[in-house]
Amino acid sequence: MSDLVKRYTASVFFDKRLWQADITGSLAHAEMLAAQGIIGADDHAAIQNGMAQITAEIESGKFEWQLDLEDVHLNIEARLTQLVGDAGKRLHTGRSRNDQVATDVRLWLRSEIDLISELLVDLQRALLEVAGKNVEVILPGFTHLQVAQPVSFGHHMLAYVEMFARDSARMADVRQRVNFLPLGAAALAGTSYPLDRERVAIRLGMVDDSGKACVCQNSLDAVSDRDFAIEFTAAASICMVHISRMSEELILWMSQNFGFIRIADRFTTGSSIMPQKKNPDVPELARGKTGRVVGHLMGLITLMKGQPLAYNKDNQEDKEPLFDTVDTLKDTLRIFAEMVGGQLDAATGERSGGITVNPEAMEQAALRGYATATDLADYMVKKGLPFRDAHEAVAHAVKAAISHNVDLSELPLEVLKQFNPKIEKDVYDVLSLRGSLNARSTLGGTAPAQVRLQISRHRARLA
Repeated sequence: MSDLVKRYTASVFFDKRLWQADITGSLAHAEMLAAQGIIGADDHAAIQNGMAQITAEIESGKFEWQLDLEDVHLNIEARLTQLVGDAGKRLHTGRSRNDQVATDVRLWLRSEIDLISELLVDLQRALLEVAGKNVEVILPGFTHLQVAQPVSFGHHMLAYVEMFARDSARMADVRQRVNFLPLGAAALAGTSYPLDRERVAIRLGMVDDSGKACVCQNSLDAVSDRDFAIEFTAAASICMVHISRMSEELILWMSQNFGFIRIADRFTTGSSIMPQKKNPDVPELARGKTGRVVGHLMGLITLMKGQPLAYNKDNQEDKEPLFDTVDTLKDTLRIFAEMVGGQLDAATGERSGGITVNPEAMEQAALRGYATATDLADYMVKKGLPFRDAHEAVAHAVKAAISHNVDLSELPLEVLKQFNPKIEKDVYDVLSLRGSLNARSTLGGTAPAQVRLQISRHRARLA
């Protein structure tokens, strides 16, 4: 093989991150081979000792990765054979690189999903911290980016908690399907050796909630399936979309036109020529990285769409997009938890240095947008006016407020009565931002009492 083809077909310089999963899978396979009498106890012991030395070499940076050996599997096997002789050659009995790599990727991805799940919990807790401090803060709620109705800022933060809670559930669901054992399917047709695949699955923790072994049941599918990688990348893409939506709001809110929040300086940068600038680089970059992750999803789907059964070399191209998706998602979740909630003091459990809220700017923005117009319509309905008629009457009231350059709550009672004679003095309780907020006390509503209930529910869920 020419040097050019070696470089073109090799994967060792990106798949070497699978080394730990490769050794773990190999040790489980060796233990099963010994238990089944396929290799002797001396060979098993030699394999264990050799793998321990290889682990130490990789961890210390002394292991020599060789391009000529193509991938992580052959590099480790060659070094094992160097160390323990024929016992190293016997390790590959009853398996192929096809089922070996499928197992390694699943083991690696399972542990990464566990880390991502922890990071999702950290981000939810950071959002809950901000929500808990700002339950009574009034934010203009938007539809079509137009001021719609006043909401609690805490309520707004909880919307993202709900999103990331669904992301956590998706990750847990994906993990179940990742956690199946392909090893023992060999190249594509199974093997003539008397393997105990269930024993290997149990040893590797590839079991269901009842402890029953989860083993891929069709050898062709076992070596060629990459649904689990696609499914994970889809779940990661949805999570990054949620990050991107939040990023867009943070970028808008910290701009001078809004001035709703401040982000700590360590998450922003200045301009190269404009000294007054404070650019929201972290949210902007996260918004951009979302496209990168979604692109990886499209790449993996396209990779698989034309492949006949069973394994094809195309599948070497599954790793770099999967690795980059994992790295991007982990880094983004980690930095967002700190940017939103601040740094966590391990000793006290308190957070500091997160988002700083400007309640006055938020309330003034809500007043500018006639955010209590719907409350006035609801008030008229409760006085007996059909909703559509009330809707039209309020439209005229808003026009009157605009012409006088005042808020609805500042219109005199005699002016309001022109739109419906049943309007009384108690209408001003309805037209206040605080009154509007408190009125929405149904389950899931923005009333502070409801928001506090939801915060308690989420804290209990994440405890």
